[in-house]
Amino acid sequence: MLTPQLPSALFAMDPVHLPELFPPRLMDRLRQLVRIDPLLVAQDLGAPGTAAALAETEVLITGWGGPHIGQDVLDAAPRLRTVLHAAGSVRHMVGDPFWRSGLTISSAAQANALPVAEYTLAAILFAGKDVFGLRERFRGRHTYPAPDERTGLGNFGRRVGVIGASRIGRRLLELLRPFDLEVSLYDPYIDDAYAATLGAVPLALDDLLRSSDVVTLHAPDLPETHHMLSRERLASMPDGSVLINTSRGALIDHEALADELVSGRISAVLDVTEPEPLPADSPLYHLPNVLLTPHVAGSVGNELTRLGGTVVAELERLAAGLPLAHQVHRAELAISA
Repeated sequence: MLTPQLPSALFAMDPVHLPELFPPRLMDRLRQLVRIDPLLVAQDLGAPGTAAALAETEVLITGWGGPHIGQDVLDAAPRLRTVLHAAGSVRHMVGDPFWRSGLTISSAAQANALPVAEYTLAAILFAGKDVFGLRERFRGRHTYPAPDERTGLGNFGRRVGVIGASRIGRRLLELLRPFDLEVSLYDPYIDDAYAATLGAVPLALDDLLRSSDVVTLHAPDLPETHHMLSRERLASMPDGSVLINTSRGALIDHEALADELVSGRISAVLDVTEPEPLPADSPLYHLPNVLLTPHVAGSVGNELTRLGGTVVAELERLAAGLPLAHQVHRAELAISA
């Protein structure tokens, strides 16, 4: 009996990510499921060296730095059946020609949501203790805070407002459940009953901002969410409150945010900004009430292996004749990242 030939696959991404997405043991599992050259990693699917491989490709494995899959790519890949994206959003990778083609596409966005939610949980708990402000004062004075400086610190009963019941938002709500926090949620696409199942009190956006000690953003970057935290809404946040953004910088009016932060009225933990990175002369780099991190809340280092594992698991499902577990449908992109 002849052994069925494995489907042909091709990597299409920035090659710098490949070793962490698919370390040797995971690459071995991958190569048991598809025929793929681990040394051929295409960033430009129109390059002469990739044309022959693309013509035979049935499964395209993409990632950060990968190409847009337009009509030219589809014409050059007549055997293509599915795209497996070892990263988050596919919004900017596919357009009308892809959706018309009837091909399927899967994303590792669910796996990428996990470290973002973990980062946010840590930021919320540190914010409740004013860890970042205390660090700055301790660094300068070398003495413990006076009793009056500890007033109001702590996470018991801290009011946390979550904006967006996205994959990350939902995972964060799960992580928050063991803590003695008062959690509220704003998301225009879910009803009150579903918010309750997530362990949060549903609130209108303006009410959430006015009533939260900590506000964390997990909404998609869409035209209707651009600068959703306007100057007026930022001004409505309570004195001493903390804003956390691990989503997209465009959700906040950054000029207004900088004014609030320079005044010292509120604090912020920002993993994303607008622009990204901020200009070298931005005051936010030096403010004691701002923690800036270089877009590391998502998968980095060994966390990338989780994304590669998602791709391998999808290939195992396809080999077993099962549907993709993380298929992306066009309608989802209207309200998701």
